[in-house]
Amino acid sequence: MTTIEKVIFSGNTHTVVNHEPDAQRGEHGVVDIKLSAPGGEHYSFIAVDAHPSAEQLFAGAWSACYIGALGIAASLKKIELPVDAAVDIQVDIGQTGSAWFLGAHFTVRLPGLAQHVAEALANTAHQICPYSKAVHGNIDVEMNVVAA
Repeated sequence: MTTIEKVIFSGNTHTVVNHEPDAQRGEHGVVDIKLSAPGGEHYSFIAVDAHPSAEQLFAGAWSACYIGALGIAASLKKIELPVDAAVDIQVDIGQTGSAWFLGAHFTVRLPGLAQHVAEALANTAHQICPYSKAVHGNIDVEMNVVAA
């Protein structure tokens, strides 16, 4: 797997479980995309540019899938997912030499859980999430888990 040497562009997302599906969060010039998943859970992909890039859309779709997988991982381990759990994903497009690659940086926020428990949930979610499975071994993915 190749690591990007020169990042050309990054698409950033912030995804949370949406406990108030009718709440408006976007301001002029930004878009909130309300997402749903099997089982009826709702997610919000918050405050992206009015004209999202491919990297933002990929990161948004991946983060919605991943946060759903995080909920499944928590239920399998009989752990209550914190109500303010969130996933930030940055998808980079860039070059190494003359070749082009994608890379991703995850920040998984699971406040109130012990660090080792949060890391175990985050890793299990990557094993469940179809987007994570699709890119596994194909792009460099860095993960930061924040439990405090």
